[in-house]
Parts: sequence; C-alpha cells; structure tokens
Amino acid sequence: MDKFATALKARPENMGEEEWKLRLELAACYRVFAHMGWTELIFNHITTRVPGHERHYLINPFGLHYTEVTATNLIKVGVDGEPVHDTPYSVNRAGFVIHSAIHGNREDAHCIMHVHTTAGMAIAQKEAGLSHDDFYGAQLWGNVAYHDFEGVTTRTDEQASLVASLGQKNIMILRNHGLLVCEDSIPAAFWLLWTLQRACEVQLAAASIPGPNRALSNEVRALCAHKEHRNVDPQNRVAQKIFDAMLRQAGISSYDMLV
Repeated sequence: MDKFATALKARPENMGEEEWKLRLELAACYRVFAHMGWTELIFNHITTRVPGHERHYLINPFGLHYTEVTATNLIKVGVDGEPVHDTPYSVNRAGFVIHSAIHGNREDAHCIMHVHTTAGMAIAQKEAGLSHDDFYGAQLWGNVAYHDFEGVTTRTDEQASLVASLGQKNIMILRNHGLLVCEDSIPAAFWLLWTLQRACEVQLAAASIPGPNRALSNEVRALCAHKEHRNVDPQNRVAQKIFDAMLRQAGISSYDMLV
C-alpha cells in the first residue's frame, strides 16, 4: 500500500493533496532529526516550499520540540514570514530570516535544513572550514559556501548577504554558527545534510590524531562530488531509499502517526 494512502483520508478539505503529502513528509523528517539527535531545544528549522507561485513554505511551530511537529500543526508562511492561515503558534524570527531569504531567491531550494550539531558548529568555528580530504568531505567538493557571522540572524538586512554567500551552492557553513543545506526534495536534503554531518564528525576525529592528514587531489575530489550522484541516479532513488530506511529506524511505521 502507498505510504500516504490512509493518511490522505485525514487531509483537510481546503488543502490540496500535494501540500498534505509534503506536510506528512516534513513532519516525518522532524521525527527523524529527533531520532538522529539533531535537535536544539525548540530551535532550528526544516522547511519545504509548497506548490504555487506565492512561494509559501512550511515551517515548524515555534515552541514545539521536533517530536511534537505534525502535518496539521506545521505553519504555512509567505516570504514575509507571516502565517497565511489561522494558527495558535508563532514563527521563530531567525527561521523566517534565513529560510525566507533562500526560498525567495533560489528556485531549486524546495527544502532547506538548518542545524546546530556539535560537529557542525565546531567546524564552523575553524578558519580553514570543511576539509575535503576524507570519503565524505570529498563528496562535497565544490558545493560548499561560507557566510560570515553577523550576529543572531533576526535582522532582515542580513538576508541579501545570506543569499549572496550561498550563490548557487547547496551547502553553506554559517561561520561561528552552524550548518545549512538546500535541495529539491526533503529526502535529497536529508542525504546531503547527513553527508555533511559525517564529514564534520570525521574531520573532528582526524584532528585528534597526531600527524598530518593525507590530502586528496582536486581531480579525485571532483570525481567524488555528491552532485555527480545524479549522473548514475538521475531520479535520486537512493535519497528516497535512505529517507525511508531512517523513517523505519525512527519507529515511523505509518504516516498516520504524523497527522
């Protein structure tokens, strides 16, 4: 049976099927993040854009833990950060500033993930940034942007510099802050963030061992680049398989659990 089949019966009458499916998948993603330990109290955000020219996107209600996010309580907002429907919840200001800026300027950024993992923040603190000399770091070669810390991201005047820093890349290390990825789907973004997180963890482990690291050539790094996966998997089936496997690991046996 299609994983959405029974959960579709709970779809609100005034909501399209595609948006409801995105809500279910995004709620599932929040639960997977909690399972992975990628949470920061009630902070940080995963967003996904809903169909339509308005560039509305879904974001978690401010004040809820990731385990409390459901398809129903996700908030749909415009690029001005204001909810476009009645909701008892508010939107975190930092989430609006970062996610609205990118959703509003990158057509391909359907899903954006921002985390403050320990490994990610540690690498964001280092002047040299992310290494591309390990199995995972090499896969991110040529796809990592950097954004200098301008204080807590609650000011709209930082949006232009955020967009400029990201450019056309899919990964941005927010210096002295954390990690951000954007992709064309929730599963693709999850796989990219997982790869980035593993690269950060491996780099930290390598730094604890005395002696120089063995460097890779740019030619080898380019051959490993994550974006090259699309050449052998153009429909990104691997990303979906990974995401589905993590749903099972997180104990999500049915999307009915996320309504």
